[in-house]
Amino acid sequence: MTTGELARALRSWRDRVRPSDVGLPDVGLRRTAGLRREELAAIAGISVDYLVRLEQGRARNPSTQVLAALGRALRLSAGERDLLYRAAGAQPPAAGVVPRHIGPGTARILDRLADTPVAVFTASWDLLHANALWTALLGGVEPASSRSRNLVWRHFSGAPSPVVHTEEEHDRFGRELVSDLRRAVTTYPDDRELASLVAELRATSVAFAERWDDFAVIPGTAARKTIHSPAAGLVTLDCDVLATLDGDLRIIVYTARPHSEDAGKLDLLRVTGPHEAG
Repeated sequence: MTTGELARALRSWRDRVRPSDVGLPDVGLRRTAGLRREELAAIAGISVDYLVRLEQGRARNPSTQVLAALGRALRLSAGERDLLYRAAGAQPPAAGVVPRHIGPGTARILDRLADTPVAVFTASWDLLHANALWTALLGGVEPASSRSRNLVWRHFSGAPSPVVHTEEEHDRFGRELVSDLRRAVTTYPDDRELASLVAELRATSVAFAERWDDFAVIPGTAARKTIHSPAAGLVTLDCDVLATLDGDLRIIVYTARPHSEDAGKLDLLRVTGPHEAG
C-alpha cells in the first residue's frame, strides 16, 4: 500500500467506529457516524495535528507505538492491525514477540467494565490500557514510552506504589510476577524489549536476580489489596487477574464487597473522578 492508501484506510476505519463503541456519548449532530479526529487522537494518545497529517498522507513512518495505539483505538482485528503496520512500512508483530494488541472482543468486554477499576497488561506486564476509574483510584498513568509502565520494573525498582503491601505480600507478589515473566520469555524468545527488561532487572535488583535464578513456578492468586488512593484515601478491594487467550493479555479488575464502605468510596469516585473524594 502507498501512503495515500494508508491515509484512506485510516479514514475508513475511523468512520466505522461509533462513539458508543469506545465509551463516548453518541449525541448531537455529527457529519459522520464514526469518530471525530479529535476523539480518535485522544483515545490513541497522539496529537490531532499528527493524525490529520497521517490521514492526509503527509506523515510518513509512524512509530510502532503509534501504530499499536491506533490499532487499539480503531478496534482493528489482528488481520487489520497487520495491514496497518504493512501500510505504514513496518513489520507486523511476529509470533515470537509479546502481543500488544487489544482485540475487538476484549475491547467490548472492557467497555462493559467501565464502572469498575480495570487495567490491561501485556504478557510482560507492560500497561496497555487503564480506564478512567482505575486512574481515579490509583492516580495518573506514565507516558507510553516510560519504563515505569512495566509492573515488574516498578515492583523491583522500588518505584512508589499506591498499593499497600505487608512484607510477606510484597514478596509473594514479586515471586508471582517473576514466575509469569519467565513464562513470557519462554513464549516470546524473539522479543528484544522483554530480554532487555530482564537483563536490566537482573543487573539492578538483587531481589529480582535471586528470584529469577531459582526458577520457581508460582501460580497467581486472587487477593485482597489495600490501596492508598490519592483521591479516596485507604480503599480495600478484591483484586482478580483475568487472562485472555486472544493476545495473551492480563486484565486486572478491582471490585468492592457490596454495601461496604469501600464500595461507597468507589461510587463516589465514579462521580467525582480523580478529584478529592474524602
